[in-house]
Amino acid sequence: MSLADALEDAASALPALADEIRPANGDPFQLLDTLDDSAAVVLLRWLLVEAPDAAADLAEDWAEEEEGVAVILAVDGDGLPKAGKKILRKMRHRLRSAGIEVAEAAPAPTVARIGSVEARLEGAWVSPFDPMGARFVYQLEPHPQGGARLFECVIDDSRGLLGFEVFSASRNKVRKFLRDLGQRDAFPAIEVTPAVARTLVARAAEKSPKDRPLPKGFSEWRTRVAEVDPDVTLPGDEAAAAVDASGASLEDAAKRIEDGEFGPWPPDSEVLMPLVDKLREATESTVIVSGTTKQEQLSALVAEAADEVFDAESRAVTRHRLRESAWTFWKRDNEAAAAACLTAAASFEGDASLAENPVARMFLELPLRPVLEANEPPEAIAAAEGEEEPLIVTP
Repeated sequence: MSLADALEDAASALPALADEIRPANGDPFQLLDTLDDSAAVVLLRWLLVEAPDAAADLAEDWAEEEEGVAVILAVDGDGLPKAGKKILRKMRHRLRSAGIEVAEAAPAPTVARIGSVEARLEGAWVSPFDPMGARFVYQLEPHPQGGARLFECVIDDSRGLLGFEVFSASRNKVRKFLRDLGQRDAFPAIEVTPAVARTLVARAAEKSPKDRPLPKGFSEWRTRVAEVDPDVTLPGDEAAAAVDASGASLEDAAKRIEDGEFGPWPPDSEVLMPLVDKLREATESTVIVSGTTKQEQLSALVAEAADEVFDAESRAVTRHRLRESAWTFWKRDNEAAAAACLTAAASFEGDASLAENPVARMFLELPLRPVLEANEPPEAIAAAEGEEEPLIVTP
């Protein structure tokens, strides 16, 4: 019998729990979130009696969660059939092998606890940067009235604090959210220390424009979620100390940006628009030039703009983002990408020209690509079609 079928039978046999069992649709983790501790013990024991194989499947999943472990330890083995007792012994042996203390005597009919659950309801997580340069910072703490409180901050090292939310929920719901958070396909969060999280939020809040109000509710919680720790080691600094970037190249970093691994973090529109206007003026010129020459002119305009767009502040922000991205890749065991980020970050130090820096140029070319591609050299198209290249073309 499948777990889903067994749970439906349990819902029919345990009508007091039916409204909690059925909405989970057979999902063991949602079921654990929905049921309170005593109800979860009743359900697991019923399955051990009536559907041992389904009980084994459920216990295997619940053993991955602290609340589930507590339920398994709380089930009284007295009176179980032979198959149910065997499964319960197997699960308790597995927990004991994992270093969890398991009482030899039959447990009391109350849910066992592993240490202080509330004391462990704290932590912090940071997501990678999105293509615009923003990222999420999550901070978790115990709620005074039970359960947990989760703070969600959206930060940008250039645009400041972009969003702030506070959520209160049960321990199980918060743990499920955090589990899903780390398994997302796009921008999965990585754990950091609370001091790092508070420092990142504080740095971003300080960058918020004075004429733009901070997100609603942030001021009330600011002292809890935003505080610069002068002694903290930021993720980017940690990566720089751990990763050997000596073999990485700027060309590799630029290719990774083009492929969407990180970046392009375009500058604000008021910074980018003057360059867009220059490109448009160049493309609308009535001077007759070859397509290749026009592309060279456009490329030269992008190169010249690099030093204007990346002023001292923009260089510092870009360098910081690249180092932080290196940490993200390093944490995921992608040292090649981490090394590329660190090499790119180093190229933004000082005040050397960025006109020939392939990373700086790629950061500009990607958001400008619609303008640049609209002026693809006609001879490139002709060559692709096997035609003879024209010598002179109109713009």
